[in-house]
Amino acid sequence: QVQLVESGGGLVQAGGSLRLSCEASGSIFSANGMGWYRQAPGKQRELVAFITSGGNTNYADSVKDRFSISRDNAKNTVYLQMNNLKPEDTAVYFCSADIVLTGHTETRYYWGQGTQVTVSS
Repeated sequence: QVQLVESGGGLVQAGGSLRLSCEASGSIFSANGMGWYRQAPGKQRELVAFITSGGNTNYADSVKDRFSISRDNAKNTVYLQMNNLKPEDTAVYFCSADIVLTGHTETRYYWGQGTQVTVSS
C-alpha cells in the first residue's frame, strides 16, 4: 500500500559527496517524521538523521556537520546530502517514514529497500 523508494547511492571517493532521495508513495494522507538509517556489514542498523514534520532535525554524532537532512512535504520526499564522505560511511542506507494512511488517524512506520553507499579511500 505504501512504498518508500531510495535513490542516489553509489560509489564515491573519500571526500566526495552524494545526495540521497526517498519518495513515499501510495495511499498517504501525510508523512510525519522521516529519517535515514544505515547498516554496515557486521554492525547494527543505526540512525543517521531524522527530521520531523515541523523541520526539526537530529543527527548521529558521526555525521554531524557533514550530512544534512531536508524534506519536501508536498512530495512526501526526504533527502540526505552527504558531504566529505569517509570510508566508515560505507553502508546500506535505509529511508523510513511515519505515515498516516488516507482515511486513518494512526501512524505507522515504513521502510525502504535500501541503497548502497560505498566510499573508497
